[in-house]
Amino acid sequence: MKYITPEGLQKLKNELKERKIEKRQEIAKRLEEAKSLGDLSENTEYSAAKEAQSFNEGRILELEDMIRNIIVIQPGKDTGSKKKVGLGSVIEVRSSLRKHVFNIVGSQEAEPSQGKISNESPLGKAFLGHEVGDVVDVEIPGKKVRYKIVNIK
Repeated sequence: MKYITPEGLQKLKNELKERKIEKRQEIAKRLEEAKSLGDLSENTEYSAAKEAQSFNEGRILELEDMIRNIIVIQPGKDTGSKKKVGLGSVIEVRSSLRKHVFNIVGSQEAEPSQGKISNESPLGKAFLGHEVGDVVDVEIPGKKVRYKIVNIK
């Protein structure tokens, strides 16, 4: 089962709406223009538009399936408390080099460059269930990094 925050769910719904309305119309227009050029058997514009249509329809089905089968987490509520790290927690940790802030999210909305780490990632898994003051060792390629949990929101 996949987990997502309310913000992540809204992002998926927005993409679905855009693909169903704007993208479909854009592709339909491209198909009509390509058909007007004549012979479809050697029409690269038509082939490209059909490929774009196929990709768009596949993504729509994928988004609908995700939205139907996803579990929305409520930060603070689903984590049980602010005492333990769980899905939706925003944690402040310190390593020997510097301070980091991570938001533990479902895999569908992970963006490590923005501090959003998946609960399924090695780093996310390592923090789950820990409390403020705990020291967590995380294996990353080539070394082990030690983090101390300073704050949980």
